[in-house]
Amino acid sequence: MSPEQISIIQATVPILETGGEALTTHFYKIMLNDYPEVRSLFNQAHQQQGTQARALANAILRYARCIDNLGALGNLPAQIIQKHVALQILPEHYPIVGTCLLRAIREVLGAEVATDAVIDAWGAAYWQLANILITAETEEYDKLASAPGGWRGIRQFKVVAKQPESSEISSFYLEPMDGAAVIRYQPGQYLGLKLLIDGQEMRRNYSLSQHADGRSLRISVKREAGGVVSNYLHDKVTLGQVLEVFPPAGEFVLKDSAAPLVLISGGVGITPTLAMSEAALLAGEREVVFIHYARNAEVQAFGSTLHQWEREHPQFRKHIVLEDGTPDDTVSGRPTLEQLKQWIPAHAHAYFLGPKPFMRFINQALAAIGLPEEQRHYEFFGPAEALQ
Repeated sequence: MSPEQISIIQATVPILETGGEALTTHFYKIMLNDYPEVRSLFNQAHQQQGTQARALANAILRYARCIDNLGALGNLPAQIIQKHVALQILPEHYPIVGTCLLRAIREVLGAEVATDAVIDAWGAAYWQLANILITAETEEYDKLASAPGGWRGIRQFKVVAKQPESSEISSFYLEPMDGAAVIRYQPGQYLGLKLLIDGQEMRRNYSLSQHADGRSLRISVKREAGGVVSNYLHDKVTLGQVLEVFPPAGEFVLKDSAAPLVLISGGVGITPTLAMSEAALLAGEREVVFIHYARNAEVQAFGSTLHQWEREHPQFRKHIVLEDGTPDDTVSGRPTLEQLKQWIPAHAHAYFLGPKPFMRFINQALAAIGLPEEQRHYEFFGPAEALQ
């Protein structure tokens, strides 16, 4: 990009701060109406809730602010790359996005603001980022394809078991139809599925909820009210059914450390923390503190697994907090700073997932306890938004 183009991008930051969501909402409307071939790549529930538009607006704003220093973007590119890999975003999708984005900028801002120079600058900015992502994603696809047990694109897996874990969550155990080995994914990663429901292609990501064994995969899915894919999996998918599966992806993974490990989850956020906990327990004597919050005993999942780990591993401690009701081994109520102060060891590394308000509270509580930012790790289910 030329210095003049960089200056133009920087000058649009105030516009993005006030009207970025309107721009990205219009962008999605254009793209999903004019290019139906990409609709399967987007979760329509996130579209209706506005979370996808907000997440994209935040990402574009961060990119504009860092246009002259892309290193300041931090882990944002890595998050985008992994989401794209899980959904199998390919180089041919990028021209569609670029065309629709530039058109949205022109139509939302108007020709007087979105002059030819502004459109040219944003075109250059878009393709600068697109080329970075395309290169990194191609490298990731190649790495997954060449890894032992890895593959590229679709691989067929058979549902060999379907296990209810609570009144809302069921686990699906998958084994490859070709009988070959399965890549040893990292604990915390997720799996992409490609499904055909009522004639419509849909793609979704679901967390892998057990450690990698080199032979099979397990995802655990919450039935969401109005969720087309989650309800299809719960109600229609049966034993022996073949699913089309993309390779595991995700950069929210358990890091090597001897420090105490704290895993904090709300609701279905428990799924990746199970894989992390199991991997840590199998690896050695690292202290593991497992803290889980749920509405009640009916929706609290994996209770028997957690009990078993507590019996078998002296370094494992669990704390289950239920908003409604108090079985003997649980605590009643909602998350509190006092609880976390009592349960979290000094110098711990904490990983947390759940609903966004829950995650905001946990992040603030961990900071208040004294855990520095580099020891607090989190990921959003769905489009990422700021925790602040």
